[in-house]
Amino acid sequence: MELALFDFDHTVTSCDTYGRFLRRVATPEQLARAWWKVGPWLLAYRLKLISAKRLRARVTRLTFTDRHVEDITAQAAGYARDVLPDVMRPEMLDQIHWHLTQQHTVVIVSGSLDLYLRPWCETLGLDLICNRLESRDGRLTGRYAEGDCGPRKVEHIRQRYDLTRYLRIHAYGDSREDRPMLALAHEPWYRGKPIKSRRAEPASTPTARHSRA
Repeated sequence: MELALFDFDHTVTSCDTYGRFLRRVATPEQLARAWWKVGPWLLAYRLKLISAKRLRARVTRLTFTDRHVEDITAQAAGYARDVLPDVMRPEMLDQIHWHLTQQHTVVIVSGSLDLYLRPWCETLGLDLICNRLESRDGRLTGRYAEGDCGPRKVEHIRQRYDLTRYLRIHAYGDSREDRPMLALAHEPWYRGKPIKSRRAEPASTPTARHSRA
């Protein structure tokens, strides 16, 4: 039995789908205020002065606080249907399909939202670990339901899966936030290239043969 863990944005996709979704659902007033409320934070993130976690928390709060759950859910379904297919990396979709044909457990592990990731994953039969938005009385609070899973990917993976059951673990990522997840793998891939694993090889387990991501 083998496990394949995939980050989503910039790994399976060619862009940041969360940022695109935020721009899609933001109100005209939010968009008008975006530069002076988000711009300095975005610049600080690019300069590595703040973490992706802090940036996500801020833009999530600004965009979703007091929005109707039904409205955002409907927009997310349309986003999954109309936008996501056009931003997929073909080679990574091939990699996902290869793991599925080998009957591996395939998991998307992402700091993005379940509202649009879940319908996409369901069409392929993939497991999902990601962020969920908190709501009360039909309105979103602007916070995550269980905190930001982005920097806690390994914690969530270990809670969901008994890693000792898998003869081989594959992991694919593109950012510093993914490195702890890649460290779980016998076959880690970073930005489309294989990297040296810190894990010992399973006894008597042949190296997997698959296409390069």
